Amino acid sequence: MEISITRRIIWDRASKAGLAFGAISIAYMLINSIMPTTESVDIGVLISLIGVILWAAKFFGCIWLMKFFMKKLALDHPDASNADTFRFGVATALLSALIIAAFYLLYTTVINPDFYVEALDSVKEAYAGIMPAESIEQLDNINFASIGFFSQLIYCFLYGTVLSAILSRSIPSRDPFANNTNED
Repeated sequence: MEISITRRIIWDRASKAGLAFGAISIAYMLINSIMPTTESVDIGVLISLIGVILWAAKFFGCIWLMKFFMKKLALDHPDASNADTFRFGVATALLSALIIAAFYLLYTTVINPDFYVEALDSVKEAYAGIMPAESIEQLDNINFASIGFFSQLIYCFLYGTVLSAILSRSIPSRDPFANNTNED
């Protein structure tokens, strides 16, 4: 007996997939945060190369993983349409974006609260001669953690939605001639 795909099935599977994407992105953030910084050019190039390789692995790994989850949904539910896989992808994108953004907020406010302080100090030093004193003072009043949270949330959701739109066009693949019953 085939079970038709429902919103509950989509959200159940999307929660598991979103957790997987969130774990991958959190691991990537943590690895980047413990990567050493150095003044040596040779070691700095090596560290930058490792960072680029990690980013590429995360980027292409997430694309492959989204495709994998969508295909698994289509295999487990043969009646799933391209619209169903798109809905699944959007739900996955929303849930993973919430997990990633929440961790980013936690990271910047609790785990490493000096994250924005250090960045802000370097901006103040770099633009001290160019910006008026009032503008530099206003930088202290901006809540960068909240801006970071919403930026991560919007970016991850949009990225996942676009990826879902692209991948769902071919998942599940349909044979356009399968229902041809003409016997001429």
